[in-house]
Amino acid sequence: MSTRALRSAASGMYAQQLNIEVISNNIANINTNGFKKNKAEFQDMMYQEIPVNTLPSATDASTQSAVNKIQVGNGVRPTSTQKIFTQGDVTSTDNSMDLAIDGEGFFQFRKTDVTYAYTRDGGLKINSEGKLVTASGYYIEPEITMSEDSMELVVNTDGSVEITQADGTTTAVDNIQLVRFMNPGGLEAAGNNLYLETQASGEPIYGTPGSNGFGEIQQGYVEASNVDVVDEMVAMIAAQRAYEINSKTVKTVEEMMTMANNLKRTS
Repeated sequence: MSTRALRSAASGMYAQQLNIEVISNNIANINTNGFKKNKAEFQDMMYQEIPVNTLPSATDASTQSAVNKIQVGNGVRPTSTQKIFTQGDVTSTDNSMDLAIDGEGFFQFRKTDVTYAYTRDGGLKINSEGKLVTASGYYIEPEITMSEDSMELVVNTDGSVEITQADGTTTAVDNIQLVRFMNPGGLEAAGNNLYLETQASGEPIYGTPGSNGFGEIQQGYVEASNVDVVDEMVAMIAAQRAYEINSKTVKTVEEMMTMANNLKRTS
């Protein structure tokens, strides 16, 4: 019994350690554009039935079979980390290369290995070829290219893009499409503010910004992290207290085992 209690308490300490790691990652990314906070999720472990052979209160066989067992759990185990895709604050930057999504959807980018990744971070740059890319050099899809005499880039709320040349002429280029998923929580976080499609997320659904449930694109803005410092601090305190009480459980079991050993010596 003491060994089971130790294992249960140890599993609780491990679970809260992982919980703290998730919370610390949220706080570390409080200033990361488009970052979505994580939440650790847990499940109780398999229960063990302990038979009780003598129960004076059991008056017949049916009553005894119903109560003549005790279920004891074996602790807790981490099961997953869930991304919380709530909207972050949309803040002004006055930079025409910055785009924010006000509502549902992701930007789509083409990686160097010709696979696609998705993000809420619309902080774009222009590379040496005049193409719009992320800070990591991934191309926005569909590809948008500015020439040497391009003076201004205008992105409308519906994703339509216009480029003004030095001579004052305006040229319309490919529209920026947005992507959404049936289960965005199933996306794989790949770092660099990017997410990858998985079987759990479902296939990407393409759409025009501002229609069919997709959010609008706001030029000159970025979406901030959706991490709330107060919520994370409260969660951290709760995890710390849970870790502490589990460690006290280990100490209590150790004291009980010591008492049992001392009884054996004195008997």
